Amino acid sequence: MSLLDLRDFGVTRRGRDILRNINLRVGAGELVGIVGPNGAGKTTLMRGALGLIDAVGHSSLGALSPHARGRAVAWLPQSREIAWPVDVQTLVALGRTPHLGAGQGMRVADHAAVDRAVARMDLGAFRNRTTTQLSGGEQARVLIARALAQETPLLMADEPIAGLDPAHQIATMQTFAALVREGRSILVSLHDLGLAARHCTRLIVIDRGGIAADGAPTAVLTPDLVRDTFGIRAFLKDTPEGLIFQPLEVVG
Repeated sequence: MSLLDLRDFGVTRRGRDILRNINLRVGAGELVGIVGPNGAGKTTLMRGALGLIDAVGHSSLGALSPHARGRAVAWLPQSREIAWPVDVQTLVALGRTPHLGAGQGMRVADHAAVDRAVARMDLGAFRNRTTTQLSGGEQARVLIARALAQETPLLMADEPIAGLDPAHQIATMQTFAALVREGRSILVSLHDLGLAARHCTRLIVIDRGGIAADGAPTAVLTPDLVRDTFGIRAFLKDTPEGLIFQPLEVVG
């Protein structure tokens, strides 16, 4: 079952091709990391696939109505701004909006979904706190919880662990992995190649407007690709505790 299908997909901005000839599918039970250098088009790929910006080619999500898309995919953008001083529980509950009819109140199942999301992001002690009074990292966790509460087959997240402390970065990736084991799928853009290598089942490398590599982390993060795409040398080893990727130095 395909949760996202892009065919001959591309995005042009200000007369320049940002992405071109993108073909990829995301199926059930995948934790797919989108990685690449700054400006490669990772955010553009996700926003274009969602129909938030103009694109050419086919996107299965972009073809859906807004209501149907809200039930098919949860979107966590890179922006972490919270505009209204509402409490944590109220903001997380906004994730249930696509599942409610006009004027319909929260049902037992909706409250349960909010409780699960709050627990997954370790926000129990914060649920009655005003979101705008939280730290940046705490606000990021609240916004992740809102996306989790949507309980869609696919979650797309743009740099969700940016600004989190190491413990919550790892915990968030472990939460994503747990969702995948439950049958959902995650498409997440990351700059931390160590966490991407350790937790993702598949990596898609975006570079120079196209897909430079697509496959399991051990197959993708070769010395040549790491050097040519990211300009670094790195240590990579498969251990009993998982794949370890550690950048070592910049190379010319």
